[in-house]
Amino acid sequence: MEAYKADPNKKKSWSEVNKGRKEEKRKWREINLEKKMKKQQLKGENKQDVDAAASLVPKTISTLSIAVPGSILENTQTPELRCYLAGQIARAACIFQADEIIVFDDHSDEPFAKKAKFDDEQGEKQSRYSCVQLSKILQYLECPQYLRKFFFPIQNDLKYCGLLNPLNAPHHLSVKDNFIFREGVVLNTPVKDGKGSTVNVGLLRQVRVNQALVPGIRCTVKLLPQEPNIKKLKGILVSPNLPRSETGIYWGYSVRVANSLSDVFSQCPYKEGYDLTIGTSDRGSAVDQFVCPKYKHLLVVFGGVQGLEAALENDSVLDADDPKLLFHNYLNTIPEQGSRTIRTEEAILISLAALRPKLNPEFQSKTFDGNDTEYQEDSVLPGKVPRAKAGSESDKTGPVADDMSRFDSD
Repeated sequence: MEAYKADPNKKKSWSEVNKGRKEEKRKWREINLEKKMKKQQLKGENKQDVDAAASLVPKTISTLSIAVPGSILENTQTPELRCYLAGQIARAACIFQADEIIVFDDHSDEPFAKKAKFDDEQGEKQSRYSCVQLSKILQYLECPQYLRKFFFPIQNDLKYCGLLNPLNAPHHLSVKDNFIFREGVVLNTPVKDGKGSTVNVGLLRQVRVNQALVPGIRCTVKLLPQEPNIKKLKGILVSPNLPRSETGIYWGYSVRVANSLSDVFSQCPYKEGYDLTIGTSDRGSAVDQFVCPKYKHLLVVFGGVQGLEAALENDSVLDADDPKLLFHNYLNTIPEQGSRTIRTEEAILISLAALRPKLNPEFQSKTFDGNDTEYQEDSVLPGKVPRAKAGSESDKTGPVADDMSRFDSD
Protein backbone atom coordinates (compact mmCIF):
# COMPACT_ATOMS: atom_id res chain seq x y z
CA MET A 1 0.00 0.00 0.00
CA GLU A 2 1.50 3.33 -1.03
CA ALA A 3 1.91 6.16 1.51
CA TYR A 4 -0.46 9.07 1.17
CA LYS A 5 1.13 12.15 -0.45
CA ALA A 6 -0.35 15.59 -0.11
CA ASP A 7 -1.28 17.20 -3.36
CA PRO A 8 0.75 20.45 -3.67
CA ASN A 9 -1.87 21.92 -5.98
CA LYS A 10 -4.63 21.31 -3.49
CA LYS A 11 -5.81 24.44 -1.71
CA LYS A 12 -5.05 24.66 2.01
CA SER A 13 -7.91 24.84 4.44
CA TRP A 14 -8.47 27.92 6.57
CA SER A 15 -7.22 26.14 9.67
CA GLU A 16 -3.96 25.23 7.93
CA VAL A 17 -3.47 28.79 6.67
CA ASN A 18 -4.21 30.17 10.13
CA LYS A 19 -1.78 27.72 11.69
CA GLY A 20 0.95 28.76 9.23
CA ARG A 21 0.36 32.45 9.97
CA LYS A 22 0.58 31.83 13.71
CA GLU A 23 3.85 29.97 13.19
CA GLU A 24 5.24 32.88 11.14
CA LYS A 25 4.11 35.38 13.80
CA ARG A 26 5.78 33.32 16.50
CA LYS A 27 9.05 33.25 14.59
CA TRP A 28 8.75 37.00 13.91
CA ARG A 29 8.19 37.68 17.63
CA GLU A 30 11.22 35.57 18.54
CA ILE A 31 13.39 37.45 16.06
CA ASN A 32 12.16 40.84 17.35
CA LEU A 33 12.70 39.76 20.94
CA GLU A 34 16.24 38.68 20.11
CA LYS A 35 16.90 42.04 18.43
CA LYS A 36 15.54 43.94 21.45
CA MET A 37 17.72 41.92 23.80
CA LYS A 38 20.78 42.69 21.67
CA LYS A 39 19.91 46.40 21.67
CA GLN A 40 19.49 46.42 25.44
CA GLN A 41 22.77 44.59 25.80
CA LEU A 42 24.53 47.13 23.56
CA LYS A 43 22.96 50.00 25.52
CA GLY A 44 24.21 48.44 28.73
CA GLU A 45 27.68 48.03 27.24
CA ASN A 46 27.70 51.63 26.03
CA LYS A 47 26.63 52.81 29.47
CA GLN A 48 29.37 50.72 31.04
CA ASP A 49 31.87 52.22 28.59
CA VAL A 50 30.76 55.74 29.49
CA ASP A 51 30.87 54.95 33.20
CA ALA A 52 34.30 53.40 32.79
CA ALA A 53 35.54 56.46 30.89
CA ALA A 54 34.15 58.77 33.57
CA SER A 55 35.92 56.79 36.27
CA LEU A 56 39.27 57.02 34.46
CA VAL A 57 40.23 60.40 35.88
CA PRO A 58 44.02 60.75 35.71
CA LYS A 59 45.88 61.38 38.92
CA THR A 60 47.82 64.59 39.35
CA ILE A 61 51.49 64.11 38.56
CA SER A 62 54.39 66.53 38.72
CA THR A 63 55.61 67.73 35.34
CA LEU A 64 58.85 68.90 33.75
CA SER A 65 58.88 71.69 31.16
CA ILE A 66 61.88 73.02 29.26
CA ALA A 67 62.10 76.31 27.36
CA VAL A 68 64.57 76.81 24.50
CA PRO A 69 65.05 79.80 22.15
CA GLY A 70 64.20 79.22 18.51
CA SER A 71 67.08 81.46 17.41
CA ILE A 72 69.57 78.63 17.95
CA LEU A 73 68.54 77.29 14.53
CA GLU A 74 69.83 80.49 12.95
CA ASN A 75 73.33 79.69 14.20
CA THR A 76 73.57 76.60 11.98
CA GLN A 77 75.17 76.54 8.54
CA THR A 78 72.85 74.30 6.49
CA PRO A 79 69.19 73.21 6.50
CA GLU A 80 70.31 69.67 7.31
CA LEU A 81 72.11 70.86 10.45
CA ARG A 82 69.05 72.90 11.44
CA CYS A 83 66.94 69.79 11.35
CA TYR A 84 69.54 67.68 13.15
CA LEU A 85 69.80 70.28 15.93
CA ALA A 86 66.04 70.09 16.49
CA GLY A 87 66.33 66.31 16.59
CA GLN A 88 68.93 66.53 19.36
CA ILE A 89 66.58 68.65 21.46
CA ALA A 90 63.71 66.22 20.91
CA ARG A 91 65.90 63.27 21.88
CA ALA A 92 67.02 65.02 25.09
CA ALA A 93 63.43 65.87 26.04
CA CYS A 94 62.34 62.28 25.46
CA ILE A 95 65.27 60.75 27.35
CA PHE A 96 64.57 62.83 30.46
CA GLN A 97 60.77 62.54 30.09
CA ALA A 98 59.92 66.21 29.57
CA ASP A 99 56.18 66.89 29.45
CA GLU A 100 56.35 70.23 27.65
CA ILE A 101 58.78 72.04 25.35
CA ILE A 102 58.38 75.81 24.99
CA VAL A 103 60.06 77.42 21.99
CA PHE A 104 60.43 81.15 22.70
CA ASP A 105 61.70 84.12 20.71
CA ASP A 106 64.68 85.66 22.52
CA HIS A 107 64.92 88.46 19.90
CA SER A 108 61.31 89.62 20.06
CA ASP A 109 62.26 93.28 19.60
CA GLU A 110 63.47 92.79 16.00
CA PRO A 111 60.68 94.24 13.80
CA PHE A 112 62.01 92.97 10.44
CA ALA A 113 62.78 89.40 11.41
CA LYS A 114 61.41 86.67 9.15
CA LYS A 115 58.00 85.54 10.42
CA ALA A 116 55.86 82.47 9.89
CA LYS A 117 52.30 81.52 10.80
CA PHE A 118 51.26 78.62 12.99
CA ASP A 119 48.04 77.27 14.48
CA ASP A 120 47.48 77.50 18.21
CA GLU A 121 44.59 76.73 20.56
CA GLN A 122 43.54 80.37 20.25
CA GLY A 123 43.71 80.27 16.44
CA GLU A 124 46.27 81.30 13.86
CA LYS A 125 49.29 83.18 15.20
CA GLN A 126 52.58 84.53 13.92
CA SER A 127 56.08 84.15 15.30
CA ARG A 128 59.74 84.14 14.32
CA TYR A 129 60.36 81.68 11.49
CA SER A 130 63.05 79.76 13.37
CA CYS A 131 60.69 79.29 16.33
CA VAL A 132 57.92 77.94 14.12
CA GLN A 133 60.27 75.60 12.27
CA LEU A 134 61.74 74.23 15.50
CA SER A 135 58.27 73.64 16.93
CA LYS A 136 57.16 71.79 13.77
CA ILE A 137 60.13 69.43 13.85
CA LEU A 138 59.62 68.75 17.56
CA GLN A 139 55.94 67.99 17.00
CA TYR A 140 56.72 65.79 14.02
CA LEU A 141 59.21 63.67 15.96
CA GLU A 142 56.86 63.28 18.93
CA CYS A 143 53.98 62.06 16.75
CA PRO A 144 53.73 58.26 16.29
CA GLN A 145 54.84 57.21 12.82
CA TYR A 146 51.46 55.87 11.69
CA LEU A 147 49.79 59.22 12.46
CA ARG A 148 52.25 61.56 10.76
CA LYS A 149 50.59 61.41 7.33
CA PHE A 150 47.37 62.75 8.89
CA PHE A 151 48.92 65.77 10.61
CA PHE A 152 52.07 66.68 8.64
CA PRO A 153 51.74 67.20 4.89
CA ILE A 154 54.88 67.43 2.76
CA GLN A 155 56.60 70.75 3.51
CA ASN A 156 60.06 72.29 3.34
CA ASP A 157 60.42 72.65 7.11
CA LEU A 158 60.32 68.86 7.46
CA LYS A 159 62.35 68.10 4.34
CA TYR A 160 65.31 66.55 6.17
CA CYS A 161 63.48 64.85 9.04
CA GLY A 162 64.25 61.51 7.44
CA LEU A 163 67.88 62.02 8.50
CA LEU A 164 67.00 62.26 12.18
CA ASN A 165 67.38 59.57 14.77
CA PRO A 166 63.94 58.31 15.89
CA LEU A 167 62.81 59.04 19.43
CA ASN A 168 61.88 55.40 20.08
CA ALA A 169 59.33 56.76 22.56
CA PRO A 170 57.10 54.20 24.33
CA HIS A 171 53.96 55.56 22.67
CA HIS A 172 55.43 55.01 19.19
CA LEU A 173 53.82 51.59 18.84
CA SER A 174 53.84 49.41 15.75
CA VAL A 175 51.07 47.04 14.70
CA LYS A 176 52.94 44.22 16.45
CA ASP A 177 53.26 45.98 19.82
CA ASN A 178 50.87 44.82 22.51
CA PHE A 179 49.77 47.61 24.84
CA ILE A 180 46.44 48.71 26.28
CA PHE A 181 46.84 52.43 25.38
CA ARG A 182 47.39 53.80 21.88
CA GLU A 183 47.41 57.20 20.16
CA GLY A 184 44.96 57.59 17.30
CA VAL A 185 43.22 59.94 14.89
CA VAL A 186 39.45 60.26 14.46
CA LEU A 187 38.43 59.14 10.97
CA ASN A 188 35.78 60.68 8.75
CA THR A 189 33.74 57.50 8.39
CA PRO A 190 29.94 57.23 8.58
CA VAL A 191 28.77 56.14 12.03
CA LYS A 192 25.22 55.80 13.31
CA ASP A 193 23.99 58.34 15.84
CA GLY A 194 24.95 57.41 19.36
CA LYS A 195 27.59 54.92 18.20
CA GLY A 196 30.61 57.15 18.88
CA SER A 197 33.47 57.56 16.41
CA THR A 198 35.93 55.44 14.46
CA VAL A 199 39.61 55.88 15.33
CA ASN A 200 42.77 54.72 13.57
CA VAL A 201 45.22 53.58 16.26
CA GLY A 202 47.79 51.93 14.01
CA LEU A 203 46.30 48.41 14.08
CA LEU A 204 44.97 46.30 11.21
CA ARG A 205 41.42 47.20 12.24
CA GLN A 206 39.87 50.48 13.32
CA VAL A 207 38.59 51.04 16.86
CA ARG A 208 35.07 52.17 17.76
CA VAL A 209 35.19 54.62 20.69
CA ASN A 210 32.43 55.76 23.00
CA GLN A 211 32.23 59.45 22.03
CA ALA A 212 31.50 61.34 18.82
CA LEU A 213 34.38 63.63 17.85
CA VAL A 214 35.26 65.90 14.96
CA PRO A 215 37.29 63.99 12.33
CA GLY A 216 41.02 64.74 12.21
CA ILE A 217 41.52 65.12 15.97
CA ARG A 218 44.34 63.26 17.70
CA CYS A 219 43.22 61.32 20.76
CA THR A 220 44.35 58.71 23.29
CA VAL A 221 42.43 55.43 23.34
CA LYS A 222 42.26 52.70 25.95
CA LEU A 223 41.43 49.39 24.30
CA LEU A 224 38.73 47.25 25.89
CA PRO A 225 38.83 43.43 26.11
CA GLN A 226 37.50 41.89 22.93
CA GLU A 227 34.29 39.89 23.22
CA PRO A 228 33.89 36.62 21.28
CA ASN A 229 32.10 36.69 17.91
CA ILE A 230 32.43 40.50 17.66
CA LYS A 231 34.69 41.69 14.86
CA LYS A 232 34.99 45.35 15.84
CA LEU A 233 37.60 46.55 18.30
CA LYS A 234 36.21 48.76 21.04
CA GLY A 235 37.87 51.41 23.16
CA ILE A 236 37.24 54.47 25.28
CA LEU A 237 38.72 57.94 24.99
CA VAL A 238 40.97 58.90 27.88
CA SER A 239 43.19 61.79 28.91
CA PRO A 240 46.69 61.77 27.37
CA ASN A 241 47.97 61.81 30.94
CA LEU A 242 46.23 58.59 31.96
CA PRO A 243 48.79 56.14 30.49
CA ARG A 244 51.53 57.68 32.61
CA SER A 245 49.50 58.08 35.79
CA GLU A 246 48.13 54.53 35.52
CA THR A 247 51.19 52.62 34.33
CA GLY A 248 54.14 54.99 34.75
CA ILE A 249 54.95 54.88 31.04
CA TYR A 250 56.26 58.08 29.39
CA TRP A 251 53.69 59.34 26.86
CA GLY A 252 55.50 62.10 24.98
CA TYR A 253 55.62 65.89 25.21
CA SER A 254 53.58 68.83 23.95
CA VAL A 255 55.03 71.86 22.16
CA ARG A 256 54.18 75.51 22.76
CA VAL A 257 55.46 78.63 20.97
CA ALA A 258 56.03 81.83 22.98
CA ASN A 259 56.77 85.16 21.27
CA SER A 260 58.94 86.40 24.14
CA LEU A 261 60.54 85.30 27.39
CA SER A 262 57.68 86.82 29.38
CA ASP A 263 55.15 84.72 27.42
CA VAL A 264 56.88 81.59 28.66
CA PHE A 265 55.54 82.41 32.13
CA SER A 266 52.33 84.31 31.34
CA GLN A 267 50.94 81.68 28.95
CA CYS A 268 51.58 78.74 31.25
CA PRO A 269 48.95 76.04 30.57
CA TYR A 270 48.72 74.98 34.21
CA LYS A 271 46.13 76.60 36.44
CA GLU A 272 48.57 77.42 39.23
CA GLY A 273 51.53 78.21 36.96
CA TYR A 274 55.05 76.92 37.40
CA ASP A 275 55.76 76.65 41.12
CA LEU A 276 59.49 76.07 40.55
CA THR A 277 61.52 77.82 37.83
CA ILE A 278 65.21 77.34 37.07
CA GLY A 279 67.32 79.49 34.76
CA THR A 280 70.59 78.15 33.39
CA SER A 281 73.66 80.33 32.83
CA ASP A 282 77.41 80.26 33.35
CA ARG A 283 76.85 83.25 35.66
CA GLY A 284 74.59 81.31 38.02
CA SER A 285 75.45 79.49 41.22
CA ALA A 286 76.93 75.99 41.02
CA VAL A 287 74.41 73.20 40.68
CA ASP A 288 76.33 71.09 43.22
CA GLN A 289 74.88 73.09 46.13
CA PHE A 290 71.35 73.13 44.74
CA VAL A 291 68.67 71.60 46.97
CA CYS A 292 65.42 71.06 45.09
CA PRO A 293 62.17 71.81 46.96
CA LYS A 294 58.98 69.89 46.27
CA TYR A 295 57.20 71.03 43.12
CA LYS A 296 54.13 70.33 41.01
CA HIS A 297 55.27 71.94 37.76
CA LEU A 298 58.97 72.56 37.10
CA LEU A 299 60.25 74.86 34.36
CA VAL A 300 63.89 74.87 33.21
CA VAL A 301 64.82 77.72 30.84
CA PHE A 302 67.85 77.67 28.54
CA GLY A 303 69.42 80.64 26.80
CA GLY A 304 70.60 81.07 23.23
CA VAL A 305 73.92 82.16 21.81
CA GLN A 306 73.86 85.38 23.87
CA GLY A 307 72.33 83.79 26.97
CA LEU A 308 69.24 84.63 29.01
CA GLU A 309 70.59 88.11 29.62
CA ALA A 310 69.97 89.01 25.97
CA ALA A 311 66.49 87.47 26.06
CA LEU A 312 65.62 89.62 29.09
CA GLU A 313 67.00 92.75 27.46
CA ASN A 314 64.99 92.17 24.27
CA ASP A 315 61.72 91.63 26.16
CA SER A 316 59.55 94.76 26.20
CA VAL A 317 57.34 93.51 29.04
CA LEU A 318 59.90 92.50 31.65
CA ASP A 319 61.56 95.42 33.43
CA ALA A 320 64.03 93.45 35.53
CA ASP A 321 67.72 94.17 35.07
CA ASP A 322 69.05 90.84 36.29
CA PRO A 323 67.71 87.49 35.00
CA LYS A 324 68.26 86.05 38.48
CA LEU A 325 65.14 87.93 39.57
CA LEU A 326 62.96 85.96 37.12
CA PHE A 327 63.69 82.51 38.53
CA HIS A 328 63.55 80.74 41.85
CA ASN A 329 67.02 79.38 41.11
CA TYR A 330 69.66 80.60 38.67
CA LEU A 331 72.14 77.77 38.18
CA ASN A 332 75.39 77.03 36.44
CA THR A 333 74.96 73.37 35.58
CA ILE A 334 78.47 73.05 34.09
CA PRO A 335 80.90 74.69 36.54
CA GLU A 336 84.57 74.85 35.54
CA GLN A 337 83.81 74.18 31.89
CA GLY A 338 86.74 73.65 29.56
CA SER A 339 85.19 75.28 26.49
CA ARG A 340 84.43 79.00 26.30
CA THR A 341 80.92 78.26 25.12
CA ILE A 342 78.39 75.49 25.66
CA ARG A 343 75.90 74.99 22.86
CA THR A 344 72.23 74.99 23.86
CA GLU A 345 71.63 71.42 22.70
CA GLU A 346 74.63 70.35 24.82
CA ALA A 347 73.43 72.38 27.80
CA ILE A 348 70.02 70.68 27.73
CA LEU A 349 71.49 67.19 28.01
CA ILE A 350 74.09 68.16 30.62
CA SER A 351 71.70 70.25 32.74
CA LEU A 352 68.90 67.68 32.83
CA ALA A 353 71.42 64.97 33.70
CA ALA A 354 72.79 67.11 36.55
CA LEU A 355 69.32 68.02 37.86
CA ARG A 356 67.76 64.58 37.57
CA PRO A 357 69.08 63.07 40.84
CA LYS A 358 68.20 66.28 42.71
CA LEU A 359 64.58 66.64 41.58
CA ASN A 360 61.93 66.28 44.26
CA PRO A 361 58.47 66.06 42.63
CA GLU A 362 55.47 66.33 44.93
CA PHE A 363 53.44 63.84 42.87
CA GLN A 364 55.74 61.08 41.73
CA SER A 365 54.50 58.96 38.82
CA LYS A 366 54.74 55.20 38.88
CA THR A 367 57.93 53.53 37.74
CA PHE A 368 57.40 51.72 34.47
CA ASP A 369 59.54 48.60 34.51
CA GLY A 370 60.47 46.99 31.22
CA ASN A 371 61.75 47.83 27.79
CA ASP A 372 60.00 45.38 25.46
CA THR A 373 56.45 44.22 24.93
CA GLU A 374 55.59 40.63 24.49
CA TYR A 375 54.04 40.25 21.08
CA GLN A 376 51.57 37.51 20.26
CA GLU A 377 51.12 36.91 16.56
CA ASP A 378 47.35 36.66 16.91
CA SER A 379 47.02 39.82 18.99
CA VAL A 380 45.51 41.76 16.08
CA LEU A 381 43.32 38.97 14.71
CA PRO A 382 39.56 38.75 15.35
CA GLY A 383 38.80 37.94 18.95
CA LYS A 384 42.14 39.29 20.18
CA VAL A 385 42.85 42.79 21.47
CA PRO A 386 46.28 44.17 22.33
CA ARG A 387 46.09 44.68 26.07
CA ALA A 388 48.26 44.78 29.14
CA LYS A 389 49.66 41.50 30.41
CA ALA A 390 47.40 39.92 33.02
CA GLY A 391 48.68 40.08 36.56
CA SER A 392 50.97 43.07 36.01
CA GLU A 393 50.46 46.79 36.37
CA SER A 394 51.42 47.38 32.76
CA ASP A 395 52.83 45.78 29.71
CA LYS A 396 56.26 46.48 28.37
CA THR A 397 56.71 48.67 25.33
CA GLY A 398 59.64 48.30 23.02
CA PRO A 399 61.59 50.37 20.52
CA VAL A 400 60.16 51.05 17.09
CA ALA A 401 62.09 52.04 13.92
CA ASP A 402 48.34 70.66 23.23
CA ASP A 403 46.45 70.73 25.92
CA MET A 404 48.54 70.70 29.11
CA SER A 405 45.57 71.04 31.43
CA ARG A 406 45.46 67.24 31.15
CA PHE A 407 47.88 67.10 34.10
CA ASP A 408 45.46 68.85 36.45
CA SER A 409 42.94 66.63 38.22
CA ASP A 410 40.50 69.44 39.02
